[in-house]
Amino acid sequence: MDAHASLLALGLTFVVVLAMTTAAGAPVIRALKGISFRQTAYEDAPQSHAKKSGTPTMGGLLFLIALASAVVADPGRETLALSGIGVLCGLVGFVDDYTSIRRGRNRGLRARPKFLATGGVAALFLIAITFWAPSGATPLGTIFSSGDLLGSARIVAPYAIWFALSLLAILATTHAVNLTDGLDGLAGGTMIPPLAVVAWIGWHSGALGVAFVAVATMAALLGFLVYNRHPARVFMGDTGALLLGGVLAGSVVLTGTQLLLPLIGGVFAAEALSVIIQVLYYKRTQKRIFRMSPLHHHFELGGWPETKVTARFWTASALLSLVGFAIVR
Repeated sequence: MDAHASLLALGLTFVVVLAMTTAAGAPVIRALKGISFRQTAYEDAPQSHAKKSGTPTMGGLLFLIALASAVVADPGRETLALSGIGVLCGLVGFVDDYTSIRRGRNRGLRARPKFLATGGVAALFLIAITFWAPSGATPLGTIFSSGDLLGSARIVAPYAIWFALSLLAILATTHAVNLTDGLDGLAGGTMIPPLAVVAWIGWHSGALGVAFVAVATMAALLGFLVYNRHPARVFMGDTGALLLGGVLAGSVVLTGTQLLLPLIGGVFAAEALSVIIQVLYYKRTQKRIFRMSPLHHHFELGGWPETKVTARFWTASALLSLVGFAIVR
């Protein structure tokens, strides 16, 4: 597929997925209500979140439209690999959401089984692409590739280091996105800019499967935000958050840009780090650095309206992704 044809196909995929997700949103919400798949507000969240209880959750099932559409548009190796890790990470999230709903509390899978399950999915993905090498121009073992800004640098690591770094990238991203999903529209809107960067990298490097999955997922997120923006009518749940994290992390692995991920996914990294720092500091001193973690709750308790926190985090994600794009273009 030449560059012009691939751009047309990507554009058509975007439009189709956006239309399908937007159209499917209302009936999916009704179905989730009908089977009582409803959110229970997290007990330790700010008191203002109590009103969110009863809102349908597992809306991340809508993102399966993106993965299926990408496979139809481009049934290549990258597309299948990324769709696979997205579905399997989403399945872990589904089990977590379902467990939480059954218990009637915002307490699903314990941290260790959840971490091990996503780690198993990550390892399976990495082993699969090791023996079923992607068809793009990025050689296995690449962990960073830049454009003209840094002199077209490329870093290729030994296999063991590549595997460990890629495994860490997937584990960190899936759980960081999950931590970020705490305000209406926050995780969904924050995810769009880094996906745009990996879509361009995939298209430019010849890994069209990455581009198709990223573009389709962006379209699905825009359709989902029609219902997830404040005040949210549906939440993505861990089903959607883990799926999105798997797709983003899998994309950087396939395009050899793992070292770019902390930059373009900087908001997710900051959210995860705020939790780690808070827990470690509290265990040591019995005091807190942040009013509450993850970081978005710190700003909420500082007096920022939920919509302001979300808008600022979206803006930060866009700016960080622009810097990342400038490095790799």
